[in-house]
Amino acid sequence: MRSFLPVLAACLLAGCAATTAPVDTRDQFMSTLQGMCAQRFEGAQAYAVDPKNDFAGKKISTQVVCTAAGVRMPVLVGEDRSRTWIFTRGPAGLELRHDHRHPDGTPDAVTMYGGMAKEGGTARSQSFLADAHTARLVPGAETNVWTVSLSEDGNVLRYRLDRHARPRAEFVLKRAPG
Repeated sequence: MRSFLPVLAACLLAGCAATTAPVDTRDQFMSTLQGMCAQRFEGAQAYAVDPKNDFAGKKISTQVVCTAAGVRMPVLVGEDRSRTWIFTRGPAGLELRHDHRHPDGTPDAVTMYGGMAKEGGTARSQSFLADAHTARLVPGAETNVWTVSLSEDGNVLRYRLDRHARPRAEFVLKRAPG
């Protein structure tokens, strides 16, 4: 017991304390998404800069599909099944990609754009900053910020796009019954 006391005293003087690893909200967000596997969400465009765009007046829906690589959300706009949001969590961080395909499954010329989650998100909301690939692929999109959030009760999924620090589009999808 005596040999333990000097070690304890030294530790207390040096500020030794039990520490816990900081919680990474990007991991929490992925966990939130994975907790939504197989859930369906339906809704519509809530806002758009151009009210006559391809989404105007159409039902928008998605179903959360969990894979070993991450979470995929195929987005249906009316009958158009060409879009998928892809979330992955790797060593570089939490990433959002937009996969666009032609009806035959081949990639669209504008596909796999997106970026990494920025600091300061939560377990229910993350914002993704456009990366260099996006800036090259989509003129004007170098300032894009996509924010994906889920309400506290898990019933409302929001997807918002800001460009040049101004709202550009927002979708509000509610959990579908069943």
